[in-house]
Amino acid sequence: MVRTARASTAAGPTLAVVAREAGVSVPTASKVVNGREDVAPETRRRVVEALDRLGYVRRPRFDTARAPRLVDLVVRSLESSASGAVLHGVEAAAYDAGVDVLVSACPARGRGGLDRIAARGSSGVLFDLAELPAAHYAWLAQHRVPFVMIDPAVEPPPGVVSVGAANWQGGVTATEHLLKLGHRRIAVIAGRRGTPVSSARIAGYRSALTAAGVPERPEYVRHAGADRGAARRMRELLDLPEPPTAVFVCSDPMALGVYEALAERGLRVPEEMSVVGFDDLPEARWATPALTTVRRPLSEMAATALRLLLRMMDGARPESTRTELSTRLVKRASTGPV
Repeated sequence: MVRTARASTAAGPTLAVVAREAGVSVPTASKVVNGREDVAPETRRRVVEALDRLGYVRRPRFDTARAPRLVDLVVRSLESSASGAVLHGVEAAAYDAGVDVLVSACPARGRGGLDRIAARGSSGVLFDLAELPAAHYAWLAQHRVPFVMIDPAVEPPPGVVSVGAANWQGGVTATEHLLKLGHRRIAVIAGRRGTPVSSARIAGYRSALTAAGVPERPEYVRHAGADRGAARRMRELLDLPEPPTAVFVCSDPMALGVYEALAERGLRVPEEMSVVGFDDLPEARWATPALTTVRRPLSEMAATALRLLLRMMDGARPESTRTELSTRLVKRASTGPV
């Protein structure tokens, strides 16, 4: 559970002492402590530093009408680096907004998780999940619980608010990079067939090939569900009469599976096969060689999703149900000339 408001005991410095230390009025210091937004950034910084320096601990309020709002964050897994990036973005945005966040791993498999969310009085929910069952969307609508999806792999129903990455542009960028290096036999290994995320990245790949006048080879387009699946698809590509010289892999974990398949065949990256991933997770930097990849701004997407949710909790409705953040290529050592 991430608590961004400061809880307290009766001991320690008073708010007046903190205000004097920061050179501000007591009401201004109180605004910062209570998460109000109408404070200048520099003033907020001085107050926060004084709070930390003096060890101020906020006294609990038992007036439920003025209690900090609680937001639930439901993630795929607490063990993945992708969920860590999402948690980092939500925590930072929640601190700025003065709300509390409770994190749980995938309780959406059953109704019990949603019932617990309702029982603890959450004001809204962020879902970092590939998809939700139809019954869950119905439950959320029935109970009028505001929620936002963070980069769902499966397109949610009309009207559901989501934040994602510019997947089509990412596919274009990755493929253009390989084309500029002289590659013409470029394969793509995407995720599950038919999902909007995979379809958009493949569409970007195809658009870049078309713009460069390079014919698409249907046998170069493969789908896999995980890193092991990507390794199998890479072996299939290597067994073709004319295998590719480069491959765009639509996630970093799958790209590491591709590395595994290439190592089994004694093929060097990038000398004998250039590889581009998608995500820019920490493991992309740790790989050998370090993985060239398309950065999916997970922390920024998560922070954007929380800010949208807070506005929805206040009764506002986003102008668009889909918000996309831009992607960019991060060049490392896994790509080279043909």
